[in-house]
Amino acid sequence: MLRRATTQMFRQAVRYGSTDSSLILERSINRVQLLGRVGQDPVMRQVEGRNPVTIFSLATNEMWRSGDGEVSSTGDISQKTTWHRVSVFKPGLRDVAYQYVKKGSRILIEGKLDYGEYVDKNQVRRQATTIIADNIIFLSDNVRERV
Repeated sequence: MLRRATTQMFRQAVRYGSTDSSLILERSINRVQLLGRVGQDPVMRQVEGRNPVTIFSLATNEMWRSGDGEVSSTGDISQKTTWHRVSVFKPGLRDVAYQYVKKGSRILIEGKLDYGEYVDKNQVRRQATTIIADNIIFLSDNVRERV
């Protein structure tokens, strides 16, 4: 009985005032954290009628040792670098990113994933994955002193 009452209270809490009892909005999470180095100095772009955006790339590295999988393995170390496109729309953060993020800086990005499409100069439809940053933590000593 207590379980049923708890379930009903939960459904009422997430219903957002709908009169349709079958409509229950589920909570979901789209969060990303990336720790890496900036690939190029940021650029600020503005499309007519829209707010400006600061854009830069971030490299993350994945390393592993080939071999039999033991911790003390003497196998070769392999590395894979993944490049991420980062966009900053948040007004205050956008300006700080444009001014202080520099090529080679080590930073931590927190944000969400965004998938989109665009048409390139050859009229080919392409897909793009972007990290929409809502927080940047500067980890390079030289940057922290300037902020």
